[in-house]
Amino acid sequence: MTLSRRAFQRQLQAGALALALAPWQRALTQPADQARPWKNNPFSLGVASGRPRPDAVLLWTRLLVSDEDRRLSAQTEESLKVEWEVFADEALRRPLFKGQQVTDGTRGHSVHVHLQGLAPGRDYWYRFRCGDALSRVGHTRTAPLPDAAVKQLRIALASCQHFEQGQYIAHRDIAAQSLDFVLFVGDYIYESSNPRYAVRQHTGGEPMTLPAYRERYAQYKSDPLLQASHAAHPWVLMWDDHEVVNDYANNQDARYTDPVVFLARRAAAYQAYFEHQPLLLGPDPTSPYKASMRLHDRWAWGQLADLWTLDCRQYRDPQACPDPLKGGGRVVTTCAELDNPARSMLGQAQERWLAEGLSASTRRWKILAQATQISSTRVDTPMGRTTYTDAWDGYPLARQRLLQTIADARLQDVVTLGGDVHMNVAAPLRMQANDSQSPPLATEFVTTSITSRGLSEGPLSLIRSSNPDLLHARADERGYTLLDVSPEAMRAEFRTTPFPAGTRDSLTTQAVFQVQRGQAGPVKV
Repeated sequence: MTLSRRAFQRQLQAGALALALAPWQRALTQPADQARPWKNNPFSLGVASGRPRPDAVLLWTRLLVSDEDRRLSAQTEESLKVEWEVFADEALRRPLFKGQQVTDGTRGHSVHVHLQGLAPGRDYWYRFRCGDALSRVGHTRTAPLPDAAVKQLRIALASCQHFEQGQYIAHRDIAAQSLDFVLFVGDYIYESSNPRYAVRQHTGGEPMTLPAYRERYAQYKSDPLLQASHAAHPWVLMWDDHEVVNDYANNQDARYTDPVVFLARRAAAYQAYFEHQPLLLGPDPTSPYKASMRLHDRWAWGQLADLWTLDCRQYRDPQACPDPLKGGGRVVTTCAELDNPARSMLGQAQERWLAEGLSASTRRWKILAQATQISSTRVDTPMGRTTYTDAWDGYPLARQRLLQTIADARLQDVVTLGGDVHMNVAAPLRMQANDSQSPPLATEFVTTSITSRGLSEGPLSLIRSSNPDLLHARADERGYTLLDVSPEAMRAEFRTTPFPAGTRDSLTTQAVFQVQRGQAGPVKV
């Protein structure tokens, strides 16, 4: 059911449209100058929306105050009043709602507007205003009602967008698509640099503090093609490791930094992540060092699909059998620790939450969105079969528990989505990987990176030859995956361009795979 404009106005008058303000927002001092003139538009980082629910979305922007404008104010951390407007049409002729929020430097001048009381399955357009400055217009869309008979769900699956290693032409393609939302599964920023593959440069060194992470996000957010992708669609987000530092696991990084020191860095990184994304909740202020932030969630899309976004970094056990001089993931051939049943990729609490939700789901498709690759990439060598310890291969019993949950509940139409490995992958998931006698229990699609460099063909050919379950595995091209879900099938189109992204001005279709209702495992179209 959709609501008329008059019904929307009645909802507004009745107070059904709620603006969720955290205590820090309510306590801010109201700015004195309501018509502040700006030398430089403070909305230079664009706008975004996310968290699409049947009755709510989250609108985001961040004011970036230039040095010139700071010199006009006596207070560099001043409070600023930001007005927001929501419309029923792209031409902005049918205003529905408006309101205001005050922000200041303690939140990086970020703005998070939680709009509630909206109509399900409805398009909205929005913009922000501060003084005489006006933002660009963004488009968003609410989810359908939980019991709606939805015929289609379209998602852009994306990951790994190293700013230095290419142009964001994939985001231009995403912006032009007709989508319900963008699903980003990690490595939104990179803390690291590799001059060998750089086609443009990071500003500043490796971020470790809140100001440095803010600077890194501001550089990424300044890209016009990324801004277009955010403005065109709502986003659903999950992080991986580079939002903090490469290969971190729980409270440990690859440098074996004192956990107290590392958690202070993680707190800064999580705070910056919240300030730059359309999220409802930031770091938990009651957690140790304010370094914890719940991001995993469950999303229903009518009766068509349940989607879980899974956090593979914050709660996991550290990688098994680490090098004593350098932690993080590495390739091993023997490692008894891999067989420890207590080790978890998701953490025990998140594992239980997922298992309970999966077992109880009655929707057609059960989609698990997480950061990396679940199917095996182990390689046969004269010294034994290798294992890369940062991926799900490094947590084999946790993977087995996940697949056992699917088998015990006799679930059909389970699809896992991933990123991280900078290659497109289509594979069946079996209890015994690569054993044709072990029936497929689920289907996996992994998207290549937006820009980040992939494996060379030499090592990838060894991975393919050792893992016949990898029906498709290509790491030479960049891009994203377009998912089209219907009650009868899920279709995955790998849309790509050569590395480095930007050497060609458009994307093409690398391959298309499909999984049919009731038949686990992808088939090439």
